[in-house]
Amino acid sequence: MSLALPKAIVLAGPTASGKTAAALAIARHLAPRVPVEIISVDSALVFTGMDIGTAKPDAAEMAVAPHHLINIRDPLQVYNAAEFASDAERLMSEISARGHLPLLVGGTMLYLKALFDGLDDMPQANAEVRAQLEAEAATLGWPAMHARLAAVDPVTAARLQPADAQRIQRALEVYALSGQPMSALHTPKTEAAYAQRMGAVAFISLEPDDRAWLHTRIAQRFDAMLAAGFLAEVRALRARGDLAPDMPSMRCVGYRQAWTALDQDPDLQPATLSALREQGIAATRQLAKRQITWLRSMPQRQCVAADAADPVAEVLRLVDQHLARL
Repeated sequence: MSLALPKAIVLAGPTASGKTAAALAIARHLAPRVPVEIISVDSALVFTGMDIGTAKPDAAEMAVAPHHLINIRDPLQVYNAAEFASDAERLMSEISARGHLPLLVGGTMLYLKALFDGLDDMPQANAEVRAQLEAEAATLGWPAMHARLAAVDPVTAARLQPADAQRIQRALEVYALSGQPMSALHTPKTEAAYAQRMGAVAFISLEPDDRAWLHTRIAQRFDAMLAAGFLAEVRALRARGDLAPDMPSMRCVGYRQAWTALDQDPDLQPATLSALREQGIAATRQLAKRQITWLRSMPQRQCVAADAADPVAEVLRLVDQHLARL
């Protein structure tokens, strides 16, 4: 990892906060001065065949500026934060070398942390340990596994939901392999090191002042996804025959709830569909809450009220201000 990142704009925020519209506005606004290329910071957009449920940019939106790190993995595959950090830094350098401006857009906060701060030296995944943990969870349940994690790593357990199987499993795996809590392996980064790495990067975050505004947007977007054929998309993924609900791709918000509903009621009777809608919206709201918590731990960001009268105008003002300083 190099010391300083190239000149770039980062636009983050919780799901449904208006990041895509703001990013396209930035690209259009800067087009007369410098071509923009967008790097997706989204762990769901990497997967092919998952378009509706991920709110993937459509063809017209993708035509506004080149997009990167979208549709780069089959849902059968995995893609992690370390790969993102490496890919994003390489792309930023290549885009800058072309005389263009990298614009990183998305809400996968672990990806941003990996790029901004670097990742700590954690033990590699161990199939045997993971299988043992999964077997124990099948008997005890993930809330009990969460309680076990709280006994050995209370710091990590405090930031995880009792049903967050993927992260609880990883934290217990790290403890089993290293004998140390995951939280103890995180290396604090100094403000000076962060400033040196991020000196040419503007970090803008769209965050609503009124959480109810975001909840309304989340519900509207989930309803729009259902109307656009989201369930047909999930049925097609299930029909492949090689995917399973515990895979990272199928654990994406919305897909997990739809998969479970189709397992319980393949015909999706009205009551099942209503419950799926409620569960999908609730899960998306929980995701947004976690994203906002992550963002609030990043004091270097410049906040823009996503529910303001014209948030895009404020985003463009901050972009111009940043570029004028460089």
